[in-house]
Amino acid sequence: MTAELRATERRVGDGLAVGPDLTGAAEVATGQALSALGAAPDLVVFFVGPGSGPSAPGTEVEAAGLRVMELAGAGAAIGVTAHGVIADGRGVEGEPAVAVWAASLPAVTVRTTAPVAERRPGAGPHGSGAISVRGLRPPAEDDRVEILLVDPHAFPIGGVLERGNENRPGFPVIGGLAGAPGGPGANRLFVDGRVHTGGAVGVLLGGAAVPRIAVSQGCRPIGPSMVVTRAEHNRIAELAGKPAVERLREILRTLPPDERQQALQGLHLGVAVDEYADEHERGDFLVRAVLAVDVEGGTIVAGDVVEVGTTVRLQVRDVAGAAENLLELLGPLRRDRPAAGALLFSCNGRGAAMFGDADHDVRTVRAGLDPDGTRRPPVAGFFAAGEIGPVGARNHLHGFTASVLVV
Repeated sequence: MTAELRATERRVGDGLAVGPDLTGAAEVATGQALSALGAAPDLVVFFVGPGSGPSAPGTEVEAAGLRVMELAGAGAAIGVTAHGVIADGRGVEGEPAVAVWAASLPAVTVRTTAPVAERRPGAGPHGSGAISVRGLRPPAEDDRVEILLVDPHAFPIGGVLERGNENRPGFPVIGGLAGAPGGPGANRLFVDGRVHTGGAVGVLLGGAAVPRIAVSQGCRPIGPSMVVTRAEHNRIAELAGKPAVERLREILRTLPPDERQQALQGLHLGVAVDEYADEHERGDFLVRAVLAVDVEGGTIVAGDVVEVGTTVRLQVRDVAGAAENLLELLGPLRRDRPAAGALLFSCNGRGAAMFGDADHDVRTVRAGLDPDGTRRPPVAGFFAAGEIGPVGARNHLHGFTASVLVV
């Protein structure tokens, strides 16, 4: 569907309600989000958390999502189930809760999409060729960004992102993977009054939509940038002509003892997204985990294939670095123009598990977009089982990341 949004200025509202009566929570959260608009929204994005106890029956979760869409009366609406939800300046993990984000966006076009994955008849159980995706709406010429919510058990998001990178280079996709408790079949996805039990739902924003996106990978760099001079698949043998472990030791020796211990516990590898850049700054690397350090073999095992000739830089993931990185990335976005609101897709490994506080990321996003505390832009989202967002000119599936779309 396509809707031309006619409001004179961008307005956003958010709502959050917690409690075992999910339908009641849906009504409260939707009412809170709509109260900031004064009119029916053009776009609603919402998140239903069944809680971490005995899973709420699918019918109860579905009823909550359908109630949000019914009350909102939006031109377009998408939603998904999640481990935890975010709105009203709070993060709620492991409890039944509903978060709603509603927006009026002037001169923006909105087109919803609901692609599904299907196994080809006669195909074997393994291999990408066995899966086909139906209903994937390609971006139109005037589309600017896509929001995508995905059931990871029933949709090949990695392959879809890769194909999109090839077919529409530089077109940003942002969103996250559903994570309701219960495994395959437990997630629900919602779009324009309908419920899906698999696949993905999304919305393409075009026209006057100008994407402002921050993808905070939660790491700080240590040591210099180095070229991989010998490697096989994801095992790095040499960095800048020396054994990789020897380079690691050199870098660790430059750190204070407490930081050295943090590095050993949270070591990651940043892979440069543009080999031709004159300099590689903090945001110029795609961060991947270091799976192992083979001291005897002198190699570092990365969480992705790293080719010879690639520029890399070691990274450390810690609480201070994650907060600093998110604030640093949000600064330029607020300088473009004031933020009406934002959608936040935060890893379910961040929240209380990383910061000791489920509110950390939403508070940081609010502070980054409104450092004076005068506007309090509405921010809503969910704790995802994987986050989608662009680094460089390509979209990637991330972990331990906070992906933010600012409107």
